[in-house]
Amino acid sequence: MYKFFPHTQEDLQAMMAKAGVKDLDGLYAQIPEGIRFRGDYKLPSEMSEMEVRDVFAKIGSQNQQLTCFAGFGVYDHYTPSVIPSLLQRSEFLTSYTPYQAEISQGTLHYIFEYQSMMAELTGMDIANASMYDGTTAAAEAMMMAVSAGKKQNKVLTKEWKKEQKAAKKARKAELKAMPGKERKA
Repeated sequence: MYKFFPHTQEDLQAMMAKAGVKDLDGLYAQIPEGIRFRGDYKLPSEMSEMEVRDVFAKIGSQNQQLTCFAGFGVYDHYTPSVIPSLLQRSEFLTSYTPYQAEISQGTLHYIFEYQSMMAELTGMDIANASMYDGTTAAAEAMMMAVSAGKKQNKVLTKEWKKEQKAAKKARKAELKAMPGKERKA
């Protein structure tokens, strides 16, 4: 499966018209002429990914590196190109527990490993990684909180109507609402 299909000239013309530019160079009009790269990259017709990365790393090394203080995860980081491919594998697209246990031992094993690591990383006593949706996850979390807690029939929650109904249905628990905004269904 290919991830990139080049745009036709008609596509490019329509996009440039929408952007209000006459040609592709118009997209870069605000970049000062003195810092634009106008040369030829001189790449051979075939290169490995690592070779292409090396070439562009050399070009990029001409840039001045500044420290970013933006915070909130905005910092220099590297994501290997294999990550998007791995994340698109069907077994990572859903956390649904498979029904045919005998043919799904690998899936069940990595779900167990993941939730065990999450519990260890977060320092929580309990973690679960196999949920269908928010309501089911909330109901199961409430059931676990009631089961693991000292008070066997009370759960502290925000006023989430769907989750409250699911939790009450799943386990007869008294729900104590904590202050918070009502979530619209």
